[in-house]
Amino acid sequence: MTGIEGLPMTLRAPGLPPRVRIHEVGPRDGLQNEKAVVPVEVKAEFIRRLAGAGLTTVEATSFVHPKWVPQLADAEQLFPMVGDLPGVRLPVLVPNDRGLDRALGLGAREIAVFASATESFAKANLNRTVDEALAMFEPVVTRAVEHGLRVRGYLSMCFGDPWEGPVPVDHVVAVCRRLLDMGCDELSLGDTIGAATAGHVRALLTALNDEGVPSTRIAVHFHDTYGQALANTLSALECGVTTVDASAGGLGGCPYAKSATGNLATEDLVWMLDGLGIETGVDLGRLTATSVWMAEQLGRPSPSRTVRALSHKE
Repeated sequence: MTGIEGLPMTLRAPGLPPRVRIHEVGPRDGLQNEKAVVPVEVKAEFIRRLAGAGLTTVEATSFVHPKWVPQLADAEQLFPMVGDLPGVRLPVLVPNDRGLDRALGLGAREIAVFASATESFAKANLNRTVDEALAMFEPVVTRAVEHGLRVRGYLSMCFGDPWEGPVPVDHVVAVCRRLLDMGCDELSLGDTIGAATAGHVRALLTALNDEGVPSTRIAVHFHDTYGQALANTLSALECGVTTVDASAGGLGGCPYAKSATGNLATEDLVWMLDGLGIETGVDLGRLTATSVWMAEQLGRPSPSRTVRALSHKE
């Protein structure tokens, strides 16, 4: 990878955390919307390379029914290929009790459930109301906790919905509270269509703090539809958030929200955090090389600006 020696300059800003954990979602959220099926061997190598670049949390796959997300139909084959990576957390998405059974059978130690803050998206994604979806997840979370698993609760449409428009902050807070009360260890606030702005992020995090939800139990998951993902991330860091979801190379969208574009690119995030002197443990050169390799497998260039800048050949 090319670049200019000594850049980015490290200049710490006051009030920011000293370290951020990046929750890498490329292998699951990044690839799930790909039309051409990616071979399982390529997925496994992608995960190994991400771990080799220093990422310690890599969301591996999803145990959804293959009919709904054909790209992830190889979960049972993939997970054993990477499950022994030392020092790497490999959470998996589970939609229901059957998905949890499959995850437990393969020795998964962390799971995630996927809820919605809005009725329209709950219907599109889960064919249920918000209340019905939460009722479905509650026994899954309870059983996972009984088995000693760590549970993450994803919440989509926290900052805007393509059918409903604005989503009231107090409504998002109420659904977050229900996910925590059922046993989720961590919440990931999803800006599924990329409509959030920095002030909106601050308002939601402040409201959650006011309701007794500490920022240490919150992660943020931004899409870069309007170019706001890094600004929104910085706003979240200023509010005490220390876990940020990102996707290597900026891969991903959402199959149930057509206006959703790519996730925040992990390389773009690391460049910003490196410049702020915030530790991540990630080797940006190795990560960029991984995304260049993955882009070659997919047959198109990475949308990440940092990948493009660092892999530019004179």
